[in-house]
Amino acid sequence: MRNESGDNMSGVTFTKPLEGMLVLDFSQFLSGPSAALRLADLGARVIKIERPVVGDICRTLYISNLELDGDSTLFHSINRNKESIAADLKDSEDVRLVKRLIEQADVLIQNFRPGVMQKLGLDYEAVKAIHPKLIYGEITGYSNEGPWVGKPGQDLLVQSLSGMTWLNGDQGQPPTPFGLALADMSAGAHLVQGILAGLLRRGITGEGCHVQVSLFESILDFQFMELTTFLNNGCHLPVRSEIHNANPYMGAPYGIYRTKDGFLALAQGSVTELGKLLQCEGLLGYADPHSWLTERDEIKRIVSDHLLRKSTREWLDCLEPAGFPCAEVLNWNQLMQQEAFQTLNMMQEVRRSNGSAMITTRCPVRIDGQLLPSAKGSPRIGEDTLKVRNEYQL
Repeated sequence: MRNESGDNMSGVTFTKPLEGMLVLDFSQFLSGPSAALRLADLGARVIKIERPVVGDICRTLYISNLELDGDSTLFHSINRNKESIAADLKDSEDVRLVKRLIEQADVLIQNFRPGVMQKLGLDYEAVKAIHPKLIYGEITGYSNEGPWVGKPGQDLLVQSLSGMTWLNGDQGQPPTPFGLALADMSAGAHLVQGILAGLLRRGITGEGCHVQVSLFESILDFQFMELTTFLNNGCHLPVRSEIHNANPYMGAPYGIYRTKDGFLALAQGSVTELGKLLQCEGLLGYADPHSWLTERDEIKRIVSDHLLRKSTREWLDCLEPAGFPCAEVLNWNQLMQQEAFQTLNMMQEVRRSNGSAMITTRCPVRIDGQLLPSAKGSPRIGEDTLKVRNEYQL
C-alpha cells in the first residue's frame, strides 16, 4: 500500500521502474498513445507533441458522444498521465525546437502513415543522425512494405482482413468483429515490449534502435495458436459450431449457454463428467473424447436444452465444487458488484489541472507487489509548452 506522498506504508519510497525516462509521443488515435500510456504508468515522463488548436484527432473521436472538459472520454482514458506541448511540424522553427527536445529524449513514438515523418524530416534515419541512442517506436497499419501500405490502418478493417472476424459467431452467421479495438491495443502492447527490449539493449551496448510494429502483424500474432493449427492441418479452414460457437477448434461443451435466468460459460472439459454433474443422461453416451469434436453440435444442443431447466447459480453450485471449468457471464454492472473485482482496486480517479475529473482503469501491472496508480489526468492542447521549453532550454 502507498500513501498520498507515494511512500510505502513501511516508510520505504517506491520508485517506478521507468522514472527518469523521457518519452515523446507524436502519435494519435489509440495504438501509439496506448503504448505511451503504459510507459507513463511504468514511471516515464511522457510529453505529447500536438498540433496547435486541433491537437490529437482522438480528442474529438467520441464514444457514445461522451465528452468531458471539451475532449472525448476516449482521449482522456488513453492520454492520462501525460503532458502536452503544441508544435506545428510544418513550421521550421517549431521543428527545430522539437529536434532539440528529441536530442534529450529516451524514446520517441509515432504512428503516422508511412512517409509522413520522412517528409517532416523526423523519420528514424534523420533522428538517428542527431541522437543515435534514441529508441524510436513506430506503428503502421500494414508495415512499410507490400501492396497494403496505403490502406487505412483502422481497427475494424484490420480485424476483417486478418481473418479474425470470420472466427466469431455461429456457423451460418456473418463474420463478427470483436467489440474492442483489439488491433490497436495489441499493437500498442507489442510496441511497449519492443521499446523495453530496446532500452535494455541500450543499457548494455549504448546503442539505440528502430522498433517497428503494425496493426496487421499484431492481430496476426494474436491468432498464433489458431493459425499454427491451420497451417499444420493442411490449411483446412476450421468449421464453426452451428450453435454456441466460442472457438472453432474447440470441441463440446466449449461455449456460452443460456440458463433459466442468465448465461453460463463452459470451458473445455469431459462431456461424460459434465453429464454426471448435471444429471444429464443424454451426455453419458459420448465416452469417446474424439466425438466431442466430431459430434460437437449434437452435444451442444443437448447441453443447451438441459441448462434451460435451472438458474445459473444452481448450475454453478453443481459444477464449481467438482472443479469443472465454468463461469457466470457478467455484464459490467454485475461485474462491479463482485468482491473479486472490488478487491483488485482496478479503478482510479484522474484529475486535470483545472479540477475536471473522471474514473478510469489503472495500470494492470504490479512491481514488487506495488500497484502503479496515477491521479494525473490528460493534458489540454499545449498545456505544458512554456514549462517544457523553459525546462529543456528550447
